[in-house]
Amino acid sequence: NQKFPFSNNQIVNRFDNYSLISMSIEEIAAAFVSHYYGTFDVNPQGLASLYQPQSVATWEGEKRQGPENIINKFISFGKVTHNIPLLTKDVQLGATDNTLILFVSGQLKIESNPPLNFSQVFQLVASGPGQYYVHNEIFRLSLA
Repeated sequence: NQKFPFSNNQIVNRFDNYSLISMSIEEIAAAFVSHYYGTFDVNPQGLASLYQPQSVATWEGEKRQGPENIINKFISFGKVTHNIPLLTKDVQLGATDNTLILFVSGQLKIESNPPLNFSQVFQLVASGPGQYYVHNEIFRLSLA
């Protein structure tokens, strides 16, 4: 097993024959999306290690700061499932070499309600070689 770059040194996933430090930004984005939404759907509390005290997340205009406040917001949604295979993602290097900007769009369901379209932006910041945390996150439903 190798260390997953988004879990603050917890071994939570295995990448066959990959060195996370040498992954392209597209591979890092794909790994993050798979881990983030897969974990969100089964255990939102499991995402706490992705956030630092200075992390800020905004959902539909409501800001939360720090892991506990962010995770409590996730829990308040109830059971959420994302259509992970159909999520789209775009990634760019940020203003510095240790940041990535990631845009994700797709569909989610809350409880048994009809699917909703959403968009989400992440700023990922390196916290060590091959490891990132969510510094900023912005989420909006696409209701138009």
